[in-house]
Amino acid sequence: YGFIESPYRKVVDGKVTDEVIYMSAMEEAKYTIAQANAVLTPEGQFVNDLISCRKAGENLMSTPEHIEYIDVSPKQIVSVAAALIPFLENDDANRALMGSNMQRQAVPLLRSDAPLVGTGMELPVARDSGAAVAARRGGVVVEVDANRIVIRATEELRSDEPVVDIYKMMKFQRSNQSTCINQRPLVKVGDVVKASDIIADGPSTQFG
Repeated sequence: YGFIESPYRKVVDGKVTDEVIYMSAMEEAKYTIAQANAVLTPEGQFVNDLISCRKAGENLMSTPEHIEYIDVSPKQIVSVAAALIPFLENDDANRALMGSNMQRQAVPLLRSDAPLVGTGMELPVARDSGAAVAARRGGVVVEVDANRIVIRATEELRSDEPVVDIYKMMKFQRSNQSTCINQRPLVKVGDVVKASDIIADGPSTQFG
């Protein structure tokens, strides 16, 4: 029905399994779910006799045999914007809400600057945003200027595949919000790149 789903690991008889189930917020409210940072043995058993859990929106302490699922990551209960706030757990709720809302007001920069303090979510957010340019195939950079990057593929090619990949940069394009979108090459001629390497910065990334 279009609801966002989140992953949970199944717990059987107090032991965490590798089976991953995706559930919506309405579905997960029916089950007793342990937090992702619960202490486990190498075999997947809970170390403590009482574990902090949630069920139907209420926090409670439960014994391992009553737990049905466990979170995959502590970050899955917050949004992407909230996960970018360092030390979120120490913030007042109103301040955290204000911080995640203010990120929607951020504008692209001509000279981007990476944060001094991060949470580890910056790389996947930048990669998934599509703002930076990633190499489609491994190869050697044969031509670079401000407008495009040309990479000669070194992987085995099929007869119908082109020998070179050409990546055109977006230069000072207008966005729907009337801000500036600009991409800058990060590679130089002769560089060897692997598939999915970042080869050009976007308006919100620095050095990939």
